[in-house]
Amino acid sequence: MDVLRPTLIKIGGRIYRKNLIEEQAYQHEEEEDFCAGPGDCADEPCDAFVVEETEKGFQCRVEVPSPLYKYIIGKKGETKKRLETETRTSISIPKPGVEGEIVITGQYRSGVISARTRIDVLLDSFRKKQPFTHFLSFALNQPAIQEKFLQFKEEVLEKCSKDHGVSSSLFQNPAKLHLTLGTLVLLNEQEIQKACDLLQRCKEDFVDHIAGGKPLTVEVAGVEYMNDDPAMTDVLYAKVHMKDGSDRLQVIADQLVERFVASGLMLKEWDRVKLHATVMNTVFRKDPSAEERNNTMTGKSSFKERESFNGRNILKLFENFYFGEAQLDSVRLSQRFSSDASGYYATSGQL
Repeated sequence: MDVLRPTLIKIGGRIYRKNLIEEQAYQHEEEEDFCAGPGDCADEPCDAFVVEETEKGFQCRVEVPSPLYKYIIGKKGETKKRLETETRTSISIPKPGVEGEIVITGQYRSGVISARTRIDVLLDSFRKKQPFTHFLSFALNQPAIQEKFLQFKEEVLEKCSKDHGVSSSLFQNPAKLHLTLGTLVLLNEQEIQKACDLLQRCKEDFVDHIAGGKPLTVEVAGVEYMNDDPAMTDVLYAKVHMKDGSDRLQVIADQLVERFVASGLMLKEWDRVKLHATVMNTVFRKDPSAEERNNTMTGKSSFKERESFNGRNILKLFENFYFGEAQLDSVRLSQRFSSDASGYYATSGQL
């Protein structure tokens, strides 16, 4: 990291510098520790969170999903002890697996603010390391699309099976064909409900207006690859566009992601959503239930190396392959590694 251009983290409307630290690797993730020096977080007035005055001093409550408690506790409780010592506070954490609030108490308001700020930075850092649990999607698994996809698969295997790395294990499950708008890390029911509520507000605020209260008719046609070298392809996707030539689908996708990023539920990846439907992916080779992992910042791959395939002939022969027309009538909050009765991902909420 360039010390003159440090990583910046935005929390609660404020921007903090993330100092370079030397991390120690432990055998288990639960044992990860956090080192914070006394100068990392200045004791400064902060209106981004509420600090209450009590009979014995001050306190602040933090809503934290239970899977993240271990990062505040640290190896053998060292992180929690260090935070308490350096900020002269007491930090109360619910029992593992029990959802609740972390309560910071201290004699001085500045100490409580410092402890809260450090905890926020710590949680933000480790949340980014969590594999995503949900994603916003448009389903593209209509029967006609599935039928054409199976035709595409059959023809690819017939004409290109001798190309390096090409095999039937690369293809998407036809029942799970979809457009991914963005991925989310939702670690408890409260966060899932927050995402569902935001999705409903988006419907009322702009989706219905842009869509005109009707399903969006799209065409799925042509294939393209993600990386720079078609001879070393990891992801091959079908292109999706509005049948009427408008940009309404793109506008809806971009505005949805913008709202979710602003809420803190989603990380900003690109300036605009890349509308695509994955049809072949090398992560399926070893893990058929895997969801596409195009974002290296969010989550960890289930294996270290991906065996790429030579997609040159596929791109040449199927450049304009027509998968069909689809009606998009809902945006879904889809749950990763799940299936509903139709074979599509289980839905936690939709608009």
